[in-house]
Amino acid sequence: MTTFDIDPAEASADGALRTRTHEWRAAPPVSAFSHLTGEEILQEMIAGRIPQPAIGSTMGFRLVEAGPGTAVFEGVLGDHLFNPMNTVHGGYLATLLDSALGCAVMSRLPAGVGYTTTQLNVHMVRPLFADSGKVRCEGVVLHMGRTMATGEARILAGRDDRLIAHATTTCAILAPRSAG
Repeated sequence: MTTFDIDPAEASADGALRTRTHEWRAAPPVSAFSHLTGEEILQEMIAGRIPQPAIGSTMGFRLVEAGPGTAVFEGVLGDHLFNPMNTVHGGYLATLLDSALGCAVMSRLPAGVGYTTTQLNVHMVRPLFADSGKVRCEGVVLHMGRTMATGEARILAGRDDRLIAHATTTCAILAPRSAG
């Protein structure tokens, strides 16, 4: 059994108990989009005709731009993302970077072809705080092959777009799955 000197539910800076809720729309199965290219799927998500993945609602970020080999996400910060040091948890940064990198790769895929992250290398260069404002994560494909793709992404924040973190990825390109 764990004991606390301070009730963890009241351990925020001002001691106020907070509640956070979110909503999302369940997406149809991937097979429903097998006729669309990766970029077309992303554009449909931005337009709201295909639901964005629920991880974005859970963590407070969303896809806002996509083009051939690029994807941009924006996120809103809050103390619900804090680690024990009262800075934004590195897992949030890694998830945001992985999302932009994966979607940048997805934007280059033909209809019916998928991807999965096989390697993610993250460098966090400065902390984020709840009041750091909106963050922007820009991902770009560096190499697109038949079986593998690589890319890089950056998280920028503040009025002067200061670099917060950057990452590289390797993604495996997945052949269309047969039914059954």
